[in-house]
Amino acid sequence: MTDSRGTMEALLTEHGTTYAAEAGIRLRDTPQPLYQLLVLSHLLSARIRASVAVAAAEALFFDGMRTPRRMLDSTWQQRVDALGKGGYRRYDERTADQLGEGAGLLLDEYGGDLRRLRRSADGDLGALRAGLRRTPGMGPAGADIFLREAQAVWPETAPFLDKKALQGAERLGLPSAPEELVRLAERAHPAGRHGPAVLAAALVRAALDKDIVADLRGRD
Repeated sequence: MTDSRGTMEALLTEHGTTYAAEAGIRLRDTPQPLYQLLVLSHLLSARIRASVAVAAAEALFFDGMRTPRRMLDSTWQQRVDALGKGGYRRYDERTADQLGEGAGLLLDEYGGDLRRLRRSADGDLGALRAGLRRTPGMGPAGADIFLREAQAVWPETAPFLDKKALQGAERLGLPSAPEELVRLAERAHPAGRHGPAVLAAALVRAALDKDIVADLRGRD
């Protein structure tokens, strides 16, 4: 498949699922799903397969740790056990500590509501990223993952296509500028079903999976 529009259309149709949706998070601009996205972003930022991070997030949520209060009230062992159910064993003990500490920080600083961080940043992406990075275990990669997904409900951050998403675009032979990629996605799906968060997730999937790239680039 040599034309960019065709590649983009296939990418979005076949791989246009956000990681939040994959983890069962019904993302809205409300405290609980935003917190769940923070947890998922933390897990995805580790050197571990994305599918394992998603499974670990699902296990934490299934075991009741869906809010910062419930996370803080859980025991360290409960967090370790839930992470283990998802296969997140390499970093489970340290991550269990960080999840508890992060929940406490979020409750203390923002009353458990990440919308307060958004309001305090007042449209400043750097301030928003810095606030996210105060969460234990959330480095630059974790903050970028959160912003990639949160742009679906925080439109002032869009289009947010980080280095990993742009890496996927490069591997697919697509434009390198975020604005061009968004326009291309809009032309590929003029009905507007795919926003920048979906675009970002699809590009990241291409960056992480060489088989996706080989499949899309190998089509006539």
